[in-house]
Amino acid sequence: MRKLEAKDLRSIGLLKHYRIIRKWACKTYNLKDADLELLIYFDCMKLFTRKDYIDGVYTFSWDKNRWERLRRNDWITVWRQRNNTTQKYTIYKTSFKCSQLISRIYRMLLGTEDLPTSIRRNKIMEGGSYSDKVMIKAINLVNKDKNR
Repeated sequence: MRKLEAKDLRSIGLLKHYRIIRKWACKTYNLKDADLELLIYFDCMKLFTRKDYIDGVYTFSWDKNRWERLRRNDWITVWRQRNNTTQKYTIYKTSFKCSQLISRIYRMLLGTEDLPTSIRRNKIMEGGSYSDKVMIKAINLVNKDKNR
C-alpha cells in the first residue's frame, strides 16, 4: 500500500472547501467550530476517556460546558461504564449521529456528495443574514466545482 504524501492531498484539493463545509455543518447541526473539530479528533480515536478529552481541548478556547453539551446532545455516548472494581474509568465513543456527520463531511470534501441546497435540509439557504447570503453563493460555487 502506497503512503499518502502532502502532494497527494494537494492534488485532490482535499481542504479546498473545508471552511465552507465546516460552516455548513456547524450551522445545520448547531455546533461550534471547536466542537466539530473535537468530534473529528474523537472519531479518529474510536474510543476515548475523559482524560483524552482534557488532553484534546488544550488548543481550543475554554468552554466549561462543552463536554456535557456534547453528551447531552448525543454526539458522545458511553461505550463502557465504569464499575469501581475492574473498570476504573468510563470509556466513550462518538455516536452514530456523529459518525454519520463526519462521514458526510469527508464525502463532501472528496466531492462525492454536494452540499444540500434546499431550505429544508440547509438552514443557510433561508438567507436570513448577510453572512448567510454570502454562504449561499459559496455553497453554489462549491457544488459547481467538479474538480474537488
